[in-house]
Amino acid sequence: MLFGGYSGQAYSPAGDKGRFVLPPLFRKALKESSEGRVLCIAKHPTWNCLTGFGLSRKLELETQLDREEELAYRASRDFDRDTRASQLFGFVELPFDDSGRFVMPDHLRDLGRIEDGLYFQGGGRFFTLWNPAELESMGDDWASAKAACASFLADSKGTKK
Repeated sequence: MLFGGYSGQAYSPAGDKGRFVLPPLFRKALKESSEGRVLCIAKHPTWNCLTGFGLSRKLELETQLDREEELAYRASRDFDRDTRASQLFGFVELPFDDSGRFVMPDHLRDLGRIEDGLYFQGGGRFFTLWNPAELESMGDDWASAKAACASFLADSKGTKK
């Protein structure tokens, strides 16, 4: 089956034992991408959030590494392939159960500033996992995601906005 990418939005409150639940759409896409139940998570390189993706992205990351090295060579810039490879491939592979439950390690929670819940935002090749407060601090380019997140939070607290 051809992997179609990640789209949509969802929210998961933190559960007992530090567990979160992958939304069904993301769970389905991860199963397609990973040929099983594997969630890869890494710190986003510039935003205060995490990125999630499936194992199929490994090939894409190798291609990205080659492309970045070629661009640096053409621009006569230094490029440390080993450091960049460590950044790109430094993700954590986490299993999730049939219900989408997974446990996020403390170091990832710290890196993503994750507290009481996760907001999921589809991004095509990957998706982002946000602390809603961190998402709220983003600029106007994020207005749609911020509105969706606020709506999910209100629903999870049983209040209408």
